[in-house]
Amino acid sequence: MLNNKSIKILVAEDDPNLSILLFDYLHKILGYKVECAGDGRQSWKLFQQGSFDMCILDVMMPHLDGFELAEKIREKNSSIPIIFLTARGLQEDRVKGFKAGCDDYVTKPFNSEELGLRIEAILKRCGIIQEEELYHIGNYTFDAVNMVLSSHKGSQSLTTKESALLRQLCRLMNNLLTREKALKEVWGDENYFVGRSMDVFIARLRKYLKGDPNVRIINVHGAGFRLEVKE
Repeated sequence: MLNNKSIKILVAEDDPNLSILLFDYLHKILGYKVECAGDGRQSWKLFQQGSFDMCILDVMMPHLDGFELAEKIREKNSSIPIIFLTARGLQEDRVKGFKAGCDDYVTKPFNSEELGLRIEAILKRCGIIQEEELYHIGNYTFDAVNMVLSSHKGSQSLTTKESALLRQLCRLMNNLLTREKALKEVWGDENYFVGRSMDVFIARLRKYLKGDPNVRIINVHGAGFRLEVKE
């Protein structure tokens, strides 16, 4: 789960219809803060006045084109991520875009979901957003990133293998996690001795979760395990 509410994006796009579509998708669907401008000069003014985490720049704009705007932005902030949007897919334009310091180059028309994934990947890579992976297991909360299982009674730090196994169980909560999948995902091996080791880890997880009678890890004979959580 990603927290996008604190991320602010500048969208510079002179096509008003596309600008509206971008605002609706980035703000209403993905939850980013978004400010839009219709030309390069207005975009530069907004950038100087605000504090942005990313810029999405149309290449062909009046007053200042996207390349010129990117150069001015880079003079003020050398590290802010920049994505160019353009109808021009020529190789020389892509090279020019990357030379201007962009992090990605997206050719119109584009898929909104793909653009969203590109934005997310860049923000993660730049360390602007951090991914959280929290699972609620009855009275427990499992922080898979930090490998901590907690409840009102306290916290239990998990080993790497314990955490990886519990993550697999949580992702398939109330459904079967096959032994084969668990062994492959957590241990990368499916042999008999590793399988016996997994049984020991399942026993440890049961011990950690025993404080809530509505939570059980059930053996499914000959198939695997199921993390059962009753409402």
